[in-house]
Amino acid sequence: IPALVLTLSSAISAQQPAAPAASAAAARTYLSAADVTALIAKAKAERKGDQALLAQSMIQLAPYNVSLEYRAAVANAAVHETEAELFYVVDGSATLVTGGKLTNSNRTNAENLTGSGIEGGMSRRVAKGDFIMVPEGTPHWFSAIDGTVVLMSLHLPHSPKR
Repeated sequence: IPALVLTLSSAISAQQPAAPAASAAAARTYLSAADVTALIAKAKAERKGDQALLAQSMIQLAPYNVSLEYRAAVANAAVHETEAELFYVVDGSATLVTGGKLTNSNRTNAENLTGSGIEGGMSRRVAKGDFIMVPEGTPHWFSAIDGTVVLMSLHLPHSPKR
């Protein structure tokens, strides 16, 4: 995990111009394995009763935000119309459905939709160590959680077309 976090922070740094000194202190571009373990423990402790998902920011460097998602139950399905989403399974396992069509869809903002689930699509079991890239505009949903699953998620906006 530390190598993954370091690799991702290096890749993010390479894609962005140098930040001014004042905002550099606010940007968090590194987490140790101990920091990640502490975030997982915090999520586990702060999760309320039947709360399906608790997300916390791990690394930030605009426009990127790497989040830790602690999932203990099935949450809503989603479509991100302008961003791909990369998942890394830190711990646990779940069933991920991609493709198909959102059921009971609602617009949450100008670029995102949520729904209660997905009709159709492809289901696959994902487990610790797996990487999954969900292309922009693709419905995705963790339809079953095996106990808990801890994910790293990174939304990847596409650069403007030339």
